[in-house]
Amino acid sequence: MTQVAICPGSFDPITYGHLDIIQRGAKVFDHVIVAVFNNQSKSPLFDVNERLELLREVTKDLDNVSVDSCEGLLMDYAKEKGAKAIIRGLRAVSDFEYEMQITSMNRKLNEEIETFFMMTNNQYSFLSSSIVKEVAKYRANISDLVPPPVEKALQEKF
Repeated sequence: MTQVAICPGSFDPITYGHLDIIQRGAKVFDHVIVAVFNNQSKSPLFDVNERLELLREVTKDLDNVSVDSCEGLLMDYAKEKGAKAIIRGLRAVSDFEYEMQITSMNRKLNEEIETFFMMTNNQYSFLSSSIVKEVAKYRANISDLVPPPVEKALQEKF
């Protein structure tokens, strides 16, 4: 039986922190679906299609990773895809409370799907898409924060 996991997020844009979690998840699960969710409470810099394109570009060498988008509930999407696990990255203790609330609700919606937390690599523990966008807006060097296609896309946006 193929073990499918979903790695959900807004990925606006994808950072090396995200990529770290995706790559490590791909070593644990047979197939990882990176799912771009359109968070209505955020004003994204990149539209969903741009984020999908960037994700596909930076994960193209990971044979067991696919990229998709979804609107609606993560648990409905996971069930539709036959996933048995959700992969969530944690940067710091401050992420844990929020993630625990989300995971508790997801468990209430579907107790058959487990959530796995992965601590991000220490070198990315400070990194968020919001910080990357803020730094990129002022044309600072972000080459060690995001993959080259993302850096180029950010430069074009700003």
